[in-house]
Amino acid sequence: MSNGIATAFILAGLIAPLGGCDIGAASRQAQVPSTNAPLAPQARYQVDSVRNRAWSLSPEGVFLLELSKPGKIAVSLPEWVWVREPYGCLPDLAVGPRGEAVITSNVLPMLWRIDPDTLAVSVHRLALDADNDKDVGFSALVYSREHEAFFAASYSHGSLWRIDPQLVTGQKVPLSASIPEACELAVRQRSLQPKTGKPAGLCLRTRRDGWTIDFSPDGRSAHVGAAPCTDRPS
Repeated sequence: MSNGIATAFILAGLIAPLGGCDIGAASRQAQVPSTNAPLAPQARYQVDSVRNRAWSLSPEGVFLLELSKPGKIAVSLPEWVWVREPYGCLPDLAVGPRGEAVITSNVLPMLWRIDPDTLAVSVHRLALDADNDKDVGFSALVYSREHEAFFAASYSHGSLWRIDPQLVTGQKVPLSASIPEACELAVRQRSLQPKTGKPAGLCLRTRRDGWTIDFSPDGRSAHVGAAPCTDRPS
């Protein structure tokens, strides 16, 4: 997002301030739906069963919950920028292959990585291979062990992106149709998919609908099905 556009949004009160958020205002804004459709997720939760912990992301920020201990740990994200509802779903959080928590901005191609051991935060601005003339942010994120990559979806542009585990590059995945207003992504269970030899597909949910995303055999493009996943996402 250009500085001019970002400044305009901040002045209008639509983007959470840098380095944190206005908890009261963000919480109130998140409760107002933009349509008669079901509400978008008000918080994101991811369980790390290996480390017996859970991560939570909401308009109030990021929290780590050690499931064997009471209480929670707040983790600050420097320069975190995101747009409030009804202009987009919340940013998303995913657990990576080493137990790291990765958080998106829904207006910028940037990711925040929280180290699973030290809780140190690093900021990663992605080098996109397309759409560099657009304000691309991600409102849905998931890690796929089969693909050894993160997948992220853009709320505004309906695009899907493949992101390497080092959080350096974002490759746009050609889709048979765009899926605007993406709010959630999940990897489909391999055991419940047809045995076609194709890579594992994705489940995507918008404010209104569910969709299936089935990759081509080489994994470089994908077909969008206008129906929700019939199997349980992993």
